[in-house]
Amino acid sequence: MSYLLPIAYLLALAAPVIGAGLRAGAAETVITPPLGAPMAGYYTNRAATGVHDDLHAKALVLENDGVRVAFVVCDVVSLPREISDQARKIVTGKTGIPEDHVMISANHSHTGPVLLTYPSRYNLTGEMKRIAEQYTAQLPARIAESVISAVAKLQPAQMRSAVGREDSLGFNRRYFMNDGTIGWNPGKLNPNIARPAGPTDPAVPVVYIETPDEKPIAAYVNFAVHQDTTGGLQFSADYSYTLSKVLAAAKGPGLITLFTIGCAGNVNHIDVTRKEPQTSYGEAARIGGVLAGEVLKTIQRASVVSDPRIRISREILRLQPPALTRDEIEWAHRMQETAGSAKPAPFLDLVRAGRDIQIESRHGEPFEAEVQVVTIGRQLAIVGLPGEMFVELGLALKQDSPFPITIATELANGALSYIPNQQAYPQGAYEVAASWLEPGGGEALIRSALSQLDKLFVRGANN
Repeated sequence: MSYLLPIAYLLALAAPVIGAGLRAGAAETVITPPLGAPMAGYYTNRAATGVHDDLHAKALVLENDGVRVAFVVCDVVSLPREISDQARKIVTGKTGIPEDHVMISANHSHTGPVLLTYPSRYNLTGEMKRIAEQYTAQLPARIAESVISAVAKLQPAQMRSAVGREDSLGFNRRYFMNDGTIGWNPGKLNPNIARPAGPTDPAVPVVYIETPDEKPIAAYVNFAVHQDTTGGLQFSADYSYTLSKVLAAAKGPGLITLFTIGCAGNVNHIDVTRKEPQTSYGEAARIGGVLAGEVLKTIQRASVVSDPRIRISREILRLQPPALTRDEIEWAHRMQETAGSAKPAPFLDLVRAGRDIQIESRHGEPFEAEVQVVTIGRQLAIVGLPGEMFVELGLALKQDSPFPITIATELANGALSYIPNQQAYPQGAYEVAASWLEPGGGEALIRSALSQLDKLFVRGANN
């Protein structure tokens, strides 16, 4: 696969003229839950016993020619759409930024809290349920607070952007096994592994914003590797915590780093060719440090985004879930009842049960899926996608986008579980068992994104 930069990008590098009228502001709000809160990311109940590092909602607001857009990233495993929608309404009411000009995403840390919307795969009771319900109810206002604070900090700014490359950290976690089946995370040094079943995406797109006198404001960093490296029962933003700390140490304490996860539904950090364990705070720090090094190199050579005109588009798709029988639904409820017990059902049974209960709640109605596109001039595009997208889908989006730099941010404005590419469905394994959508849903999202990108790119040429 070629990673050569498009000619349009090379032409943009040739004339780095700072666009007039750009303003930017960034802020962060602590969203760490109380101890005892249930932790998300898996299929059994876990109560948090400590805080390794605080969780945040981080916001970046951009303004040009009267148009404002807000990006928010939260240190949580996913954000159900109802929470994002509530936060957007508060933002609009407090700042005037239209709801469809706000992109709210999760960075997919597996050491954050359960956000208890219903139905839920978490069979919570007692104090954990009470804490989760209270925290979930308060979260939209705390997310909105970060945007309100960022608006208050708006100031003249310039933006630079480039794409780095880091290919030592990500690994496709689906493998063809010697018997022809697909293995999901099949274990280190497993002699039955034949080869990876898919690619990775080593791109590290970076958007760096600073004042005209080069004081740091924000870095928007995107990378397609699962945030599931720390393990344990302490709240943590995972490897993005170290990434943020290193960048602030290098560029200045005023820098706020928004880390967004790329299309990493089937990509994680586990290198099956190495025997060493890879679940620890040290491993998270290693990954964050390596990634920070590439980000700093990328900032060093990034070109100025010379046209700061902001354009926003979105489309709401209605995507069908698989059909279920009454027996399948009854089985799912029996399995889910075991999730909080001393003897939970087998892992894949819990996965399928959680999926089926979500589908049952729709009563045959399709899922609403928002695809949001924000472009800056004709040089930069950020696409928000509402689930854990397979990397193949993200690569297709970047390859066919007319913009020289296209950033795919998954788990934005919704959390539709795993969204495999169509070829993965007959192969099965974990992500397919967890998917709420019929085959082809992921491709429909990418088609919507590309259609919007094409229209915005043409508009940029005409005015």
